[in-house]
Amino acid sequence: MNRIKQDFSILIVDDDKTNRRILKELVEDEARVLLAKNGAQAIEKATDLLPDLIILDIVMPDMDGFKVIEQLKNKRETQHIPIIFVTGNTSMEAEEKGLRLGAVDYISKPFHAGIVQARVHTQLQSSAQRKMLDELARYDSLTGIPNRRFFDEVIEREWQNCAQVQQAITLAVIDVDFFKNFNDTYGHLAGDKTLRAVAQVLQSQMVRPRDFVARLGGEEFVVVLPETDNRTAEDILHKCINAVRELDISHSSSDCETCVTISIGSYTELPEQNSNPLEALDIADKCLYFAKDSGRNQIHSQQFKQEPIADFHIV
Repeated sequence: MNRIKQDFSILIVDDDKTNRRILKELVEDEARVLLAKNGAQAIEKATDLLPDLIILDIVMPDMDGFKVIEQLKNKRETQHIPIIFVTGNTSMEAEEKGLRLGAVDYISKPFHAGIVQARVHTQLQSSAQRKMLDELARYDSLTGIPNRRFFDEVIEREWQNCAQVQQAITLAVIDVDFFKNFNDTYGHLAGDKTLRAVAQVLQSQMVRPRDFVARLGGEEFVVVLPETDNRTAEDILHKCINAVRELDISHSSSDCETCVTISIGSYTELPEQNSNPLEALDIADKCLYFAKDSGRNQIHSQQFKQEPIADFHIV
């Protein structure tokens, strides 16, 4: 099966059933095909299903293609979707208006099979390249795990999900203990290798489908545990500490162990719809400093904005 067809979808929008059928037959070898028969249905399906390409008829009753593209380009979720206009109007004015509104190409009626397929294929190839670049931009080049950008996307989504279902969410900030000393003693190449090993072992502990770990920068990592209370989170984070220690990477310049270890600050919150997940991240970061000040190689946790910060949980 065509690789693009496995990964991509096209939304065909036309009020004429025959046109929808013809276009579907022409492009169904390139991608999974979705259909809409009017502008309102097109906006609804584009928003819910986020197709990779929209083929949009200009002349439709109630809401023409120009109004549809204006609404789609004004919505954050759909503004990036490329749109090819379909029209029997070959005037330069109509083409210029469509391009100014954000269309990427035109298909004229009556349809020429080869031209339709070529233009659709070109746009799907561009979408594939954009997806690949976007995916690369969400991963840390050194460790191969998600980066801060990816974390920002995930925490926003999971925070809102947990707020809707009224379930707790736990954030944890992780720091490799005395990492500057490690670099000074063993060199930056060894430091990079250690960060990769720590990142992979942390990721291996994210066994539930929505558990997530990312590299914040330097020797710091962040963990997101959706629908997870403080006790369950501590069980997972203790396993992270033990797994890193079991790597048994020598660290003669550490003041707490003879091998590489990590410290963790953990915060559990029952989020509200309008609350800010970055405030929770800040609390987790403060908990990390308590763990480091208390000897490192341990977890320090807090939940639900309790004061003072909860007792230490030393490993």
